[in-house]
Amino acid sequence: MNLDEILEKLIDFASTYGIKVIGAILIWIIGSWVIKKIIKGIKKVMVKRDYDESLQKFLLNLVNWILKILLVVVILGKLGVETTSFAAILAAAGLAIGLALQGSLGNFAGGVLLMIFKPIKIGDLIEAQGEVGVVKEIEIFTTKLTGLSNREIIIPNGALSNGNIINYTTEGTRRVDLVFGVSYDADIKQTKDVLMNVLTSNSKVLQDPAPTVNVMELADSSVNFAVRPWCKSEDYWDVYFGITEQCKLALDAEGIEIPYPHQVEIRKEA
Repeated sequence: MNLDEILEKLIDFASTYGIKVIGAILIWIIGSWVIKKIIKGIKKVMVKRDYDESLQKFLLNLVNWILKILLVVVILGKLGVETTSFAAILAAAGLAIGLALQGSLGNFAGGVLLMIFKPIKIGDLIEAQGEVGVVKEIEIFTTKLTGLSNREIIIPNGALSNGNIINYTTEGTRRVDLVFGVSYDADIKQTKDVLMNVLTSNSKVLQDPAPTVNVMELADSSVNFAVRPWCKSEDYWDVYFGITEQCKLALDAEGIEIPYPHQVEIRKEA
């Protein structure tokens, strides 16, 4: 093959594919510019709606990759490559990945819902999936809580978003539910006054809503009083333990008996 033949084939190749290659390059440049504009617009919307930062990064990367894959498919088509089979392979691969990661995709969807609708946020005290703890971190697939005994609790977002969530922090205040039983010989009015004095003298007990003390039950061996103080959410355990101790001391000081189980031993002589 002489030089003239080589030049002739190069000219034929350039005339056949040169325009397509130039067109593909232009499509890539213009397509990349359009993708950047789309990503920038989506980011503005997410920032305006105060989406979680980790959710923003994940969704922006996902959209970016999807758009770039579509751009590559368009460029291959421009170069004359058969894209029908390529699209079928991508669809089959997507289906296989979806089936294999069915549980993970459910957790991902749950994480997206939690970050968009925000039923909980970092620092909230919640009860969910049989666990109680403070929200430490909300990730795409899991949510981490710090338990009451300083345990790290990891809950899949799929289960969390589909189950019941009790958020103790949202309203800012909590009611502490306590029950004290006293002897049937005790004076009911005196007992209520003693218990109410304990509640009103505690600086962490709120006066609005007002605390209440009521007869709850006439039990087998005691008259049970429902003691219901309100407090700020962050003071719950201080009030719970403090009021329990103070009520016991106050009842003892007034000579009001708190019944406890007794055992009677009966001996039968032969």
